[in-house]
This record gives sequence, C-alpha cells and structure tokens, in this order.
Amino acid sequence: MTTESSPGLVQPGPLEWTDSLLLGYPPLDEVHREFVECLNALHAASDADLPERLEAFARHARSHFAQEDRWMTETVFPPRECHMDEHAAVLASLGEVQQQVAAGHCAEARRLAGALSDWFPKHTAHLDSALSHWMSKIRWNAKPLVFRRNLG
Repeated sequence: MTTESSPGLVQPGPLEWTDSLLLGYPPLDEVHREFVECLNALHAASDADLPERLEAFARHARSHFAQEDRWMTETVFPPRECHMDEHAAVLASLGEVQQQVAAGHCAEARRLAGALSDWFPKHTAHLDSALSHWMSKIRWNAKPLVFRRNLG
C-alpha cells in the first residue's frame, strides 16, 4: 500500500510485521515489533490525532534507539558509530517534523512515516542484524536462531 503525499510522489504506506523482520535476539525483535506498531499508528492517524501519534512514535524511537545505543556502547560493538549515527539522523529528522506538525503541516509527518517504512527494513537487514549476531554471541556465546514461516 502506498500513500500519495504530493503530486507525482508516492510514499510507502504502513509496514507489515512479518517473519522477515525477525533477527533472533528476542529483546531486539520485541522493540522492532513495537516500532512497526507505532509507525503504523502514525500512518493511520487522522490529522487531528497526528500530533499525539507522532509524539508517541517519538517516545518509542528515543527509547528504542537509546537501548540499542547502550547495548552497542556497553559491549563495544565494532561498527557502533555508523549505527548510532543513523539513529541520531532519524531522531533529528523526527524533531524537525514535530516542529512542522506543531505549525500545522501534517504532510511532513506523513512523508516521514513513508520514509521510515522504506528505511526500517533496510536498517534492520543491514545494521540491526549485525547487532543481533553480536548480542547473541556476547550474551549466549551463540548465533541468533530465527524460524521463518513460508507465508508466501
């Protein structure tokens, strides 16, 4: 599903939670499921509910990214700087969009939701999957184990 945010520009719509997003480190998988739920609530928000849903998403994102950043710092995860920089960039964009929404520009939040629906699976597949492997090795001296259903 896509949403039209301006003529000629199609943004991704809500993000479906599927087994393809599982990484095998349960604390990370849990916070990722919450991310998708909060993001989809933002996609579904009416203009009247948008500021509240955006704030809820922002609270989640700050907590989510802070937790991952703590794991990376505490365990001296080698590529942590790049990963933490992506988190910081998303939070900076989120702050800017919150200011725009406060000024009555709801379209900015809808564009952000679309961009995050595109960004999140890629971030998960590349950066968070490495973190999942690292945390599983550190915590359990094992590789993450993921069972994915063939739902297609």
